[in-house]
Amino acid sequence: MRVPKLATWVMAGVICLAGVAVIGGADAQAAEAANGKGAEPAADKPDNAMCLACHGNEGFAAPGADGKTRQLHVTKDKFENSVHGKRLCVECHKDITEIPHQNIGRHKVSCVQCHEALWAAAQKENKTREFAKLGVVVKQIDRYMKSIHARPNREDQSRTNATCYNCHDAHYVYPTGSTVRAEWRLNIPNVCGKCHSKERDEYVKSVHGDEVMWKANPKAAICSDCHTTHDIEHPDMDSTKLVITQNCGTCHQENLKTYTGTYHGQVNRLGYAYTAKCFDCHGNHGIQRAHDPNSMVHPDNRLKTCQKCHKDATEGFVTFDPHGNTHDFNRYPYMWIAAKFMIGLLASVFAFFWTSMALWFYRELKDRREGRSRPHVLTAGLPQERGKYYRRFGPVWRIAHLIFAISVMMLVLTGTAVLFADTAWAKFIMSAFGGPKVTAIVHRTSAVIMLGIFFAHLVYMALRVIPNWQLSDWFGPNSLVPRWQDFKDLIAMFKWFFGQAPRPVFDRWTYWEKFDYWAVFWGMAIIGGSGLTLWFKSAAAAVLPGWVFNVATLVHGEEAILAAVFLFTVHFFNNHFRPDKYPPPDIVMFTGAVSLEEFKREHALEYRRLVETGQLEKHLVDAPSRPMTLGSKILGITLIIFGLTLLILVLIGFTSSGGG
Repeated sequence: MRVPKLATWVMAGVICLAGVAVIGGADAQAAEAANGKGAEPAADKPDNAMCLACHGNEGFAAPGADGKTRQLHVTKDKFENSVHGKRLCVECHKDITEIPHQNIGRHKVSCVQCHEALWAAAQKENKTREFAKLGVVVKQIDRYMKSIHARPNREDQSRTNATCYNCHDAHYVYPTGSTVRAEWRLNIPNVCGKCHSKERDEYVKSVHGDEVMWKANPKAAICSDCHTTHDIEHPDMDSTKLVITQNCGTCHQENLKTYTGTYHGQVNRLGYAYTAKCFDCHGNHGIQRAHDPNSMVHPDNRLKTCQKCHKDATEGFVTFDPHGNTHDFNRYPYMWIAAKFMIGLLASVFAFFWTSMALWFYRELKDRREGRSRPHVLTAGLPQERGKYYRRFGPVWRIAHLIFAISVMMLVLTGTAVLFADTAWAKFIMSAFGGPKVTAIVHRTSAVIMLGIFFAHLVYMALRVIPNWQLSDWFGPNSLVPRWQDFKDLIAMFKWFFGQAPRPVFDRWTYWEKFDYWAVFWGMAIIGGSGLTLWFKSAAAAVLPGWVFNVATLVHGEEAILAAVFLFTVHFFNNHFRPDKYPPPDIVMFTGAVSLEEFKREHALEYRRLVETGQLEKHLVDAPSRPMTLGSKILGITLIIFGLTLLILVLIGFTSSGGG
């Protein structure tokens, strides 16, 4: 039964007078003690019982600074069970030194000063346990002081946007994990709604609001789960958008993981907020379940949602799945198949070639130490050969190779910086280029150069080489078309690796050089095709289903890893790091010429054929000049260092991402 207001005030007055009597008695005792007439100590501060004599009465209120009535009632049991329950009221209300006190309702309390003072005292007294608890609060205060809530209100510069007791009820703050705190948590949307009423009205109609407000689900998302607690910033800031996106993953872990596998998420992980984030697609305060007709990602609304960013989006965008994964065959069969194929391809390629590298290095080093490495084939030196080099590549091929190599390295650098966006080096590279938008321009420019050289090569082959060849030339010793002899050479090499046969001799093109050549065709088809699909997505989506983008994203990244690691391990080993090639680098692709000694050793069958047919002399040139040789070595070493650096970055990214 509620006590009438008048009766309440009368009762409060009586109790306050009683408090005055108590304090007056205490003052009298203190005076007597001062005169040597009493032994009772003075009461330094009013205790909580005195305060609750008035404030413990239900309905106790007083006019506030704004003239409006303020409820000043404190429930004794609830307060004593709170984290502040063991504190004296006057420890916070420091300006109250006597009862009754003046200026009722106008006392200022500083949560910040109080907690900082307690923390300093705990430090000074070396109270480790208490220091740790208070330290958490002080850190929260530091974060709050930098937040938008701690800044002056635009309408009233004399006060902040929100202070501690606007969000916390200072008398009823409960420990984490307690039942009462769980109840307080469910009321946070209403607390925030005091200032953010529009957002609160949207929230209560959302899937999150339904769970919190009506079903009392303590695990459902409330305002602070998305916006954080003490370091809240303006929602238009990029940093705020990035934090909110990460906070979505607190509950939706798998969805965040799959989102960060897309270009949208990769840019987000790099620290840039201009690509689509969770709330751009799903909504924010009024978010609904995906199957709800009002949801932004409902099939009927999805195209319109995509068109917020992609103005020319077509129906193909609707079937793209930003949360597709490679583990669920039933839901994402194309991604599952593509992932398993790429894993098998990477595993088989590296298992074979790395094994070959290890065996090759061992056998070649062993033969070198035993003095059997040079020459592999005895050839009679001719007088006209002295001091001459064999011209293997013309200037056009050398320039094309150099530009092709640089463009590929730039593609690896800019592409893997996005692919491994979580790494520190990726963020550094992205910042150095000026952000993802500039990096994307560099990446696409490099892709155009690489594809341009590839197609120029095809045109050259079609116009210059193919018409002059006979059918027999296609499978002859000068052709890059694989033939049965290449398989025999491969078997012979492995026999030599294990000491079961002498080292085989080769013609103009070795089996590993042919593999390098034809691997480019595969790379252009997979990397180039998927890259163009992702680049011209609107055109592609007009004729292709959306799941193609999921597969294209997957194979583009996996094939890029395959190409980068193969180039900077296998290709570098074959051409620069074999014991017979020491000291690196091999500069034949820069000078175009190779010493006759090396030519006889590496391509003995071609040398022998040229000698027998009398055609060797027309391929002989003078040794490259000293400046040319020096410049080629510097260029070669620079590219090798750049390539090995990229290899290290890719391996760091691959391992830190758990294998892709």
